[in-house]
Amino acid sequence: MSKKISIAIDAMGGENSPTKTIEGINIFVKKNISNEDFLLNIYGDEKKINYELSKFKIPHNLIKIIHTDSVISDEESPLTAIKNSKNTSMWSTIKSQVDGVSDISLSAGNTGVLLVISRMILKMIPKVSKPALAGLWPNQNSMNVVLDLGANIECNDTNLVDFAELGSALYKSLFPNDKPLVSLLNIGSEEIKGTETLKKAYQKLSSLSNEKNFLFKGYLEGNEIMKGKTNVIVTDGFTGNIALKTAEGTAKFITENLKDTLTKNLFTRISLIFSYFALKNFKQRLDPRKYNGAIFLGLNGPVVKSHGATDSLGFYYSLDLCYKIVKGKFMEQIKNNLSHLESD
Repeated sequence: MSKKISIAIDAMGGENSPTKTIEGINIFVKKNISNEDFLLNIYGDEKKINYELSKFKIPHNLIKIIHTDSVISDEESPLTAIKNSKNTSMWSTIKSQVDGVSDISLSAGNTGVLLVISRMILKMIPKVSKPALAGLWPNQNSMNVVLDLGANIECNDTNLVDFAELGSALYKSLFPNDKPLVSLLNIGSEEIKGTETLKKAYQKLSSLSNEKNFLFKGYLEGNEIMKGKTNVIVTDGFTGNIALKTAEGTAKFITENLKDTLTKNLFTRISLIFSYFALKNFKQRLDPRKYNGAIFLGLNGPVVKSHGATDSLGFYYSLDLCYKIVKGKFMEQIKNNLSHLESD
């Protein structure tokens, strides 16, 4: 019998927890009940967790509850939180990987604290200097992996190359039948454009490009992120975070204004009847809950950050992302991608 995929879950992080986390777990179990190839280690207040679990019929062999005494609040700074974090649900969730109990960790808690604790406990992969925060964005063909989304404000060319290697490994674990196609986000597609850092990274990625790990496709402008020309998009955390917030704001603007326009008068309401299913599919395509889950890359173990304000469906998607990452042998993919560093 093959080893089960073991996922550690911080049940107490984020808004409306543990209610939304347990509801999200229930959705995940329902969709994967026929597999039974996973074990969910749930960390947090045992009494509250059991109360929420009593609302559902989740098989006991698929979950394990580990009681923790306290929770890290969203308002705490990383410095103050870390001083008292060792008995929290977040700390225990990350530490379970070091203890060999879990393959991956998931939390909807404080992002800054989660990143610092993850780095403290799991440590960085040798010769990778900075962790990256990666996210999934839809494109015309399928999905993009975009990084860094805010973990590092300043990056050098070596960092960007590392991010390309890490992002490609993540893409291969999630989409094993597709080839990672890497691009550097820039203000133009010509080689002469951009900063010196981007130009140096361009040269290094060109030399590393191969069929085994990833194919480097050069520069990509912001208006082409969702065209599907590439699927792994690399940038520094400052630029990536602005791009992410711009995309989220644009998607929200479009859906809200489209709704207002289509319900403005009797004529538009009648037309809405005939286009209902097309508009429903359009809204689902832009639903941010489907892309919930940012991934910390560069550590000796994968950590997924769910949005703190998401609902149970959004938490389910982040949990499903964890399942796919481990099933796709993400850490093995990283080792293969970074094998060239061993000789450096």
